[in-house]
This record gives sequence, C-alpha cells and structure tokens, in this order.
Amino acid sequence: MGSGKNSSTAARKARIEEMRRAERARERRNRVLTITASAVVVVGLVVGGVVLVKTQGDSGKDQATPSGDAKGSGDSGKFTTGADGVKTWSGKLSRTHVTTKVSYPMHPPVGGNHNPVWLNCNGDVYTKAVPEENAVHSLEHGAVWVTYTDKAAKADVDALAAKVKKTPYSLMSPYENQDAPLILSAWGHQVAVKSAKDPEVDKFFATYVQGQQTPEPGASCTGGVMK
Repeated sequence: MGSGKNSSTAARKARIEEMRRAERARERRNRVLTITASAVVVVGLVVGGVVLVKTQGDSGKDQATPSGDAKGSGDSGKFTTGADGVKTWSGKLSRTHVTTKVSYPMHPPVGGNHNPVWLNCNGDVYTKAVPEENAVHSLEHGAVWVTYTDKAAKADVDALAAKVKKTPYSLMSPYENQDAPLILSAWGHQVAVKSAKDPEVDKFFATYVQGQQTPEPGASCTGGVMK
C-alpha cells in the first residue's frame, strides 16, 4: 500500500510540475501575441473608425451591436449525489461569455455562463468574496475552488489555504451563501467537507484539479483578474 501511495504522490508532483512548465511557456507566448495583437488592433481601430463614420453618414443613424450579455446562467439540470457525497450536475452547463451578473441555480456555482476573464487560480487565496462569474471561468480551466463561511473553524480555513497555496489550478475565497461551512467545487462537481482533515479533501483535489471534467484543460490560471 505504501509503495502505491508513494508512486501516486510522485506522479501527481510530476503532473503539477509539468503544468507549471506549460504555464510559463504559455505566458511567454501570450506576451508575444499580446504585442502583435495590439498592433493589429490599433490598425483595425483606425480603419474601422473610417468605415464607421462613412456608414453612419450614409445611413443617418448608428448601427447597434448586440452586447452578448445575459442574466441567466444558461444551465438546466440538477445535482445527483454519489455514495462518496460528491454532487454531480446532471444536465446542461452553458459556457457563453457574458459581461453581466449571472443568476446561478447552485451556490457556489459549478458552471454556466461566465465572465470572459478568469480569476487567477494558481494557488490563489482570496480573503474577500470574489465575483462568481470570474471564478466559474477558472473552473472551466480545470481549477478547484475552495469556499467557506464564517462558521468554518479558523484552523480548517488556515489548513485549506495552505493546501491551495501549494496547488496550481486551485483557488480559495469566503462565500456566505452556501449550505455548509466548507465546500469544494469543480466544473460540474461539488462536495461539502467536515474539516480540512476530511479524506474527501485530498480525493477531490486529486480527481478534479485538471481532471477529466475540465472543459478547457491546460488553459491559463494566471493573467486573469485578482480581486
């Protein structure tokens, strides 16, 4: 048993290190792409401005552009609870980018329409509530989101914060509108745990950090927003 556990731990460490290397490589590529894209945007704005002025002059009125915003989450379905206590959303979880507040059918949300910008989730621990719409985008990237209420024991909050800080693709924040003091969420999955020592904590992290449920595996958990 000990040998198997050690092997699993080593494999997990190797997997996390590989994610870190990939993250650094993505950041380098993104810097180059950002510079290139900025130049293209500037040219596009100049050309687009000329076209827009001409269009408005020809039509005598502005041309409206749909915002793409939505108040609903776009979700349909319900939670089903497994023997291990993990709840799985059975149904549709929409993935449309919106810029308005979203009304989610579950708390904390485990998916649905979300903000175009993700919340930094590279082991980030937030001491104040974060925008749900940004956090859901992080779940789409394969992050595990740890949330807690003011009823959670400080020792458990501190222990979970320490775990998050050393785990890429995870984040933590207070969240008062939930049914239990400590909850772990991933895209489409959620579990309430009794304490930081609950065996389900390690199991949930091992299963869902960049797990098979991830809609966008390997997508960045840095370069987003940090509240």
